[in-house]
Amino acid sequence: MSAVQVIRSGGVVGVPTDTVYGLAVDPRNEAAVGRLFELKGRPVDRPIALLAADIETAATIVDMTPEARRLAGRWWPGALTMVLEPVEALPAWVGHPVTRSVGVRVPDHAELRQLLAETGPLAVTSANRSGSEAALDQQGAEAVFGAEVDLYLAGRCPGGSASTVIDCTTEPPEVLRPGPIDPLS
Repeated sequence: MSAVQVIRSGGVVGVPTDTVYGLAVDPRNEAAVGRLFELKGRPVDRPIALLAADIETAATIVDMTPEARRLAGRWWPGALTMVLEPVEALPAWVGHPVTRSVGVRVPDHAELRQLLAETGPLAVTSANRSGSEAALDQQGAEAVFGAEVDLYLAGRCPGGSASTVIDCTTEPPEVLRPGPIDPLS
């Protein structure tokens, strides 16, 4: 079965990214997102970001404010996750449960962007048990999750650390998680 088929059938796919190896699911599928939280042992109040193939697709999910467009123009594709307000109501299991904001990113990984172009945006989180070090390749993810993940795509992640997260719903924007880039520089 292909990665697209696994995603569309509600499965979990291990994917290389430009930062760390990730686990991807269809964000519109509540059972798939629930399975992702369960696999990671992640608290349900800790949101998972969405990855999009390009800026135009991201703009169909979130309100790309002028500041967000400026940051995207400089850092996307790349290791910057921006927390923004959704353009339309998202399912309750996507984004932050209180603020109803959602993190979105366009990864600097050609094969992953191709998958995202075929599937649409995906909910993606690092391949690790919550609180543990993230895997950097397929082998590391398989060592943690084994057959619990439906399909692993081969590849090593060149970045080695999780993306920078910036909250663009505040003025001025606030870095929530430092990472490989400084978006406020």
